[in-house]
Amino acid sequence: MELHKLRNKPMRFAIGLMSGTSCDGVDAVLVRLKGAGAATAMKLIEHRSFPYPDSLRARLLREYLDAKEICLLNFELGERFAEAARALIVKAEEQGDTVDFIASHGHTVAHFPPPTDDTVGTLQIGESAVITERAGVPVVSDFRQRDMAAGGQGAPLVTYADWVLFQKPGRTVACLNIGGIANFTVVTEAFEEIVAFDTGPGNMIIDGTVRLLSKGVKHMDEDGQSAARGTVIDEYLEYLMSHPYFDRVPPKSTGREAFGVAAYLRDAVANRRDQSFDDLVATATAAVAKTIADAYRRFIAPRFTIDHVIVGGGGAKNKTLMKLLARELGQVRLFTMDQYGIPIAAREAIAFAILGNETIMGRPANVPQATGAEHPVILGKITPV
Repeated sequence: MELHKLRNKPMRFAIGLMSGTSCDGVDAVLVRLKGAGAATAMKLIEHRSFPYPDSLRARLLREYLDAKEICLLNFELGERFAEAARALIVKAEEQGDTVDFIASHGHTVAHFPPPTDDTVGTLQIGESAVITERAGVPVVSDFRQRDMAAGGQGAPLVTYADWVLFQKPGRTVACLNIGGIANFTVVTEAFEEIVAFDTGPGNMIIDGTVRLLSKGVKHMDEDGQSAARGTVIDEYLEYLMSHPYFDRVPPKSTGREAFGVAAYLRDAVANRRDQSFDDLVATATAAVAKTIADAYRRFIAPRFTIDHVIVGGGGAKNKTLMKLLARELGQVRLFTMDQYGIPIAAREAIAFAILGNETIMGRPANVPQATGAEHPVILGKITPV
């Protein structure tokens, strides 16, 4: 369909695709969208997760990839995303609907936002041409590059979608996503007052600790069970919280380059192998809770009166992490995305479907005061059929 005709459709059916930093698979959603901007109405029709095979996950978790491997993974992930998209296209067709576009975040293999000692850059793979060719639907991809070209961090980008989904007159809420990296969005009534930033590591350091200690046999602390059994090691917790990123003032974003296994965990864990598995996992979990709460107290509480915090991402399923977070935040009320009718694992895929809709409609969807961009920009590139 030609772009101007798609813009004039009263309702658009879209697929959102997301591969997270935990490298566990593709999260895919089928949504119905009406309107744009603050007037956007969204209905979730279907959410599915498509796990990666262990061999692919292991390749994606490598922190240093050569050009050949990136090239091959780009097309292989394109095929994986296309498989997920086709499954949801079938679902739409069963209901008599036609998917109008696909929004794919891709999989981030490198992200170097300003300020860095090197020139800035970001790279997501999962070739959009492969997705379009297999699915027969236009694809919006590469959302981060334009914001960074305009001087921004290229993250967090889900901020705009959080505002679309949760803004309400007379209310200010905070959306907390605990994926590989944890980030806050303060959703205010006025768009110009929105604040958003990455607090630091989320599941990345919990999963990384589990992988290191189990030598890759385990990938995560299911429901926070190990952390619940363990005792926090104060000295190690102090080390984990000493990273200079935590003192930086927003706008700021981070990723595996700062908090991955090689950069942040490997040597520290190796020096503590005489301490128990459960204690080390408990300490990593405590660090996530404390750095999130510290960011809230330093950068949000002094400026806003928050009604409550809405938690999404895989970390919301970690019962021990959620208990620690509730304790750290004290009187702040915590709700999960599920309680708002949005599956915890679907939030980011929904967000990119909303961002893709803004791209199709020719509307900017970055939040300059959150990313640090010099001005609003239209995000993403469109791969036509």
